[in-house]
Amino acid sequence: MKPMEIIQTSCVAETEACGAYLADLMQKDPSLPPFVALYGDLGVGKTAFIRGFASVISPNAVVRSPTFALVNEYRAKPRSLFHFDMYRIDSEEDLYSIGFYDYLDRNGICLVEWSEKIPFAMPEERIRVTIEKDRPDHPDSRTVTIESVEE
Repeated sequence: MKPMEIIQTSCVAETEACGAYLADLMQKDPSLPPFVALYGDLGVGKTAFIRGFASVISPNAVVRSPTFALVNEYRAKPRSLFHFDMYRIDSEEDLYSIGFYDYLDRNGICLVEWSEKIPFAMPEERIRVTIEKDRPDHPDSRTVTIESVEE
């Protein structure tokens, strides 16, 4: 893994700004892989990060966690966003049933929450975003680590 950025945030708006920052990088550098694997505990800000990301790529998108839908699509030009929540996914069979591999074949950007649930399905090249609570005395404080992965 190659670290691209480590960012400290102190509020939801700053976590969203991290997502917007990555989206801007990806628009400027088409060599970056169109797959963003997000890692972090429940309530750490993964959806906030994606909300910021979508604000750059698909500005009119209303981003909500796809916990029950499993995938939300935000249409945009030149590439749409596919926002996955893998919290309830337990097997490769589950991925096939939601059409996960079909989305990978489309010309879009995949943003995947709870990527730790599907290590067997990760593309070899991807962006890894880890969001961690970092200060018990400040509940909105986060460390956001953005890394490039090539296996």
